[in-house]
Amino acid sequence: MPTITSSQPVSKLKHLPLMRLAFRPFFLLAALFSVASLLVWLAFWHGTILLRPYGGLVFWHQHEMLFGFAAAVVAGFLLTAVRNWTGLPSLNGGPLLGLVVLWLLGRGLMAFPMGLPEWLLLAVDLAFLPIVAIVMARLVITAKRWRNLIFVPVLLLFATANLAMHLGVVQGDAELIRQAAYLAVLLITLMMTVVGGRVIAMFTANRLGRTKPEPIALLEGVTLLSTAGVVVLQLVIMLGVAIPTLLIGGVMLLAALANTVRMARWGGLHSWREPLLWGLHGSYACIPLGLVMWVLALMGLMRVELAVHALTIGGMGTMMLAMMARVSLGHTGRPIRTLPGIGVALGLMLIAALVRSPVLALFPQITHWTYTLSIIFWCLAYAIFLAHYTWPLMQARVDGQDG
Repeated sequence: MPTITSSQPVSKLKHLPLMRLAFRPFFLLAALFSVASLLVWLAFWHGTILLRPYGGLVFWHQHEMLFGFAAAVVAGFLLTAVRNWTGLPSLNGGPLLGLVVLWLLGRGLMAFPMGLPEWLLLAVDLAFLPIVAIVMARLVITAKRWRNLIFVPVLLLFATANLAMHLGVVQGDAELIRQAAYLAVLLITLMMTVVGGRVIAMFTANRLGRTKPEPIALLEGVTLLSTAGVVVLQLVIMLGVAIPTLLIGGVMLLAALANTVRMARWGGLHSWREPLLWGLHGSYACIPLGLVMWVLALMGLMRVELAVHALTIGGMGTMMLAMMARVSLGHTGRPIRTLPGIGVALGLMLIAALVRSPVLALFPQITHWTYTLSIIFWCLAYAIFLAHYTWPLMQARVDGQDG
């Protein structure tokens, strides 16, 4: 008779399609979570309290869109991409399921703290990003792919921002919460700058049959260093050190200019027929837009949260949707094409960003409507993604390969 060994369940779990690579569960859960959490936020904005989460609903909204939704997409993307970068097997099977369960526990405890000790909530929620960083570091160092080591300190700083937000709740320090959230937003912006610089020009050239522009070393250096400089200055501010407005404003303007020139070389104007391309170009354009708006906020001409939402809805939300739509096709063995409605979804995200940021800056008297529309547009966009991709993400690759 065949014997049953402890490795058999593990082997079966490893070959379960949803647990083959990190993009599958995390893209699916991130999209679901963003829609559910924003519907809760919409209800709150209209006067209905559906949750009494840890830290209150305002904190919960800020924290969960960054460390719930965005962290899941980042983990799914990086833990999938690192296999291609290193040629080594990435997280799958039981270990991947464990990471997914940890993320789900964090979301559950943040929404329903149930009177549990704060240290327990902190421990569960804070563990996720360092584990992702450790897995990334191990694979990158083993393969000696030093170029990709940049994501490890960024992930650890992202985890530090998470810790600072929690400490702000524990200490009742609203300013620490705010500055830590700003740091998290700028760290995601830095990751978008790194990843966007690697793939957007290449995707555009390959799809349109154009020659990929060769990177200009000086421009690349100025772009990455100035964007990273903004992150470093924000970290110093979060730690309580005063930074001259002129300094951080100047670095932000330099980063905005460098990102604009860099993006202009990628041929985005030729991509208007391809939503998966113009979605990426449009999301990247929100980086300099958000940075310029931030400088205007430093000058007292608008609120910083308007700039933050240009970066989060227009940059983060739109780029993540475009990348998820593309990666989910390529890594399930399907042809990379724009599925019906995905162009509408990406357009809704960019409109949501414009409504929530520049339009609201010009017409603050329509705040109620702009909040409502931006939330509804985000939910519709990610619902379209879920309608197309839920089934493929849960099924094996159509070409029979592993992944």
